[in-house]
Amino acid sequence: MLGAVVVGIGTAGCVRIRDMLVPLRGSPAEKLAVKGFISRRSLEPQQGVSQISLEEALSRDDVHVAFICTENMSHEDNVRVFLQAQKHVCVEYPMTMSYKAAVELWDLAEEKGVILHEEHIELRSEEYKQLKREVEGKTLQEGTLHFTGGALKPGFGFPSFSGIARLTWLVELFGELSVSAATLEEDPANSYSKMTAKLLTSDNRSLTWIEERQPGLPRAKNINFQFDSGTLTQIPPAPRGTVGLFMQDLIHFSAKLAGQVSPEELQKERVRVLHCLELAGKIQELCQG
Repeated sequence: MLGAVVVGIGTAGCVRIRDMLVPLRGSPAEKLAVKGFISRRSLEPQQGVSQISLEEALSRDDVHVAFICTENMSHEDNVRVFLQAQKHVCVEYPMTMSYKAAVELWDLAEEKGVILHEEHIELRSEEYKQLKREVEGKTLQEGTLHFTGGALKPGFGFPSFSGIARLTWLVELFGELSVSAATLEEDPANSYSKMTAKLLTSDNRSLTWIEERQPGLPRAKNINFQFDSGTLTQIPPAPRGTVGLFMQDLIHFSAKLAGQVSPEELQKERVRVLHCLELAGKIQELCQG
C-alpha cells in the first residue's frame, strides 16, 4: 500500500479523499491509503480523515504520495516541496504558471525517481471522447472553441492557464499548435474578461480559442469546426460515464505508480502537458505585451 496526503480541501480535495476511501474494485487505485489532509485552515476530520501538518507529511515514511488540490497559483511550490522529499505527486491542472517552471519540476521528479502527474479529467469525459471520435480522420479547414463561465476567484491565474483544459482539448484533437495572436478584454468593475487566442495547426489551419467569464454567464463550450467534409457546430451528446472523472484519473495515476504505464505513453503525456503550458505562456505574453 502507498500512503497518500491531500493538500487543499476544496471540492477537488474532498473528491480525492472520497475516491481513495472507496476506490474502484480491482483497479490500481486500491493500492492507495489516505493518511491525512493538509489545509491552511484548522479543520475537523473530513470523511473520517484527520488533518496533519505539511512538515509531518514530508517527513513520514508511510506517506509516499501527495495530491495537490490548492488554488492554481500555489501548485508549483507545493509540487516542488513534495518532489524534493521524494514523494510522488498528482497535481490538478495547471501544474505551474510557466513552461520553464514545469520543465524544472519534471526534471526534479526524474532526478528523485518519482512520478509527477498532471490531472486532466477533461480528456476523460464522455463528451470529449465522443467529439474525438467525430473529428477523427477529418481534415480541419478552420475552427473555434468558445468557452463561457462565471468569474473565477483570485489565485487561478491568467485565463490561458486557468482555462488550459480547453487548450488541451484543441491540442489533443488537432495536434501541435502555434500562437499567432492573442488579446484580452477586461472590465474589472463587472468582473468581465474575454481572452481571444489565434492558433495555427502544423499545416497552417486557423483555430480560435476564446475564454469569456463574467458572474452569471452559463458554463458552456461552443464549437464551430469546419472540415473538408462538413461543419461540426455542437459537441455530440454522450451518455454519462459509469466511472467518475476523478476516479478515472486516480486509476491512471495509480497505474503509473504501479509501473503499468509504458515509458512511451509517459513521455507522450509529458510532451503534451509542456506544449500546452508553453502555448499558455505565449498567449499571456501577447495579451500583456
